[in-house]
Amino acid sequence: FSIYSFKSNKKSSMRVTTAPLFLLPLATQAFAPFSTPKRSPSALDATIAVIGASGLTAQECVYQALANGDNVVGLTRNPANCVIPGGSGGGKAGEAFASDALTLIAGDVTKQEDVNKVFAAGPIDGVVIALGGKTKDVGETMLRDGTSNVINAMKANGVKRLSVVTSIGAGDSKSQAPFFFKVLMMTAMKKVFTDKNGQEEVVKVEGDGLEWCIVRPGGLTVEPPTGIINVIQGEAGSIARADVAQFCLDALTTPDFPYIGQTPCISSVGGTSWVKDRTAAARGAEE
Repeated sequence: FSIYSFKSNKKSSMRVTTAPLFLLPLATQAFAPFSTPKRSPSALDATIAVIGASGLTAQECVYQALANGDNVVGLTRNPANCVIPGGSGGGKAGEAFASDALTLIAGDVTKQEDVNKVFAAGPIDGVVIALGGKTKDVGETMLRDGTSNVINAMKANGVKRLSVVTSIGAGDSKSQAPFFFKVLMMTAMKKVFTDKNGQEEVVKVEGDGLEWCIVRPGGLTVEPPTGIINVIQGEAGSIARADVAQFCLDALTTPDFPYIGQTPCISSVGGTSWVKDRTAAARGAEE
């Protein structure tokens, strides 16, 4: 077997630990351990826009960006729901953010005028889109429509870097999803994945000229960050939302980020292991 571990070079007050990952033989599984170079001085103290800021993964993006010394502008329908996340927040999980570096804007991502408010708040250096929610609540085209609005605003304001969280199984990654998840994709989650697939196409087509990265995480958990982020080619395992957030932020702040214009599937556990957190918190709406 092989062991890979990842350590962040970023300054942060959050708890980050590293742990070994035991991999399957290379004949059955392919991994590329992800390692982040230090951010250049010009990238520090950036202003990050987080779209869908009250979602579980988005909360991690907000928390970690603030911990890195960045400013954050978040868009969410319910600003009161944007709280310190359980994964990285430790004992403060669930508490309201108390930071002058955070601006929360109440709005609907499907309304261009609301999205424009994010960019009117000040110069934005990069954008994370981490939208979600039940189709019956947000509509069948929210991901596509909202992402298109964000891209319009980015282009109008000269913003280049974009991270978009979709899912394993989206686009051409269907073969990387475990069997039971494929069944869900074709049944209970069919409408969601139709929208996710459309969202990826919006990024690829309308995002021409942007430096985008579509992030496809494996089974999401609300555990503390492991510090292990593998870009994999085979079947996906699980990954903490905190680690997904770190990858998304790295895509914005690392000048020579290696996955710009790509659709990496990321996982902390490879092979057939699929440990999806099924607690009520993990199933919470993304936005």
